[in-house]
Amino acid sequence: MQHYTPAVRTVFAFPAGSREETIALLTNSLPQQSNPWVMNGALYIDIEDEGNGTLYVDWEADELAVLDAAVGHRPSWAVQIDISGRVDGTTEVHQLLTKLLARGGVAFDDYTIHAWSLHEIENGSTVDGLRFFDFKKHHARTRSVD
Repeated sequence: MQHYTPAVRTVFAFPAGSREETIALLTNSLPQQSNPWVMNGALYIDIEDEGNGTLYVDWEADELAVLDAAVGHRPSWAVQIDISGRVDGTTEVHQLLTKLLARGGVAFDDYTIHAWSLHEIENGSTVDGLRFFDFKKHHARTRSVD
């Protein structure tokens, strides 16, 4: 049986700390490759800034509204995590978010319109029947609709 792993999946993290604190955390946690950072050859991590016009380019209005409500404002930067399709990546994403969101903040995945807290991610909470970064179940649903 072949398992589905899409080409690239993306997670955005909006940590409660400052941009500089987040950069220091990433650099200390992943000293072998920094800015952009690479974790286990599977996660490609970068800081995206709203100022260069690329941060929210693919976001829908309802996603931005959820982000604004969760954070209380529109953040000017985020940690973008691209997950290689060569690996599942779920464990690595959870490990990284445990560090990034330890002091608060939220994360977004490609599969729900929800601002995920670390508590929700760690406890396996569901939104519309999906857990955070639940690409397998999302894919199974979309295949059954086709």
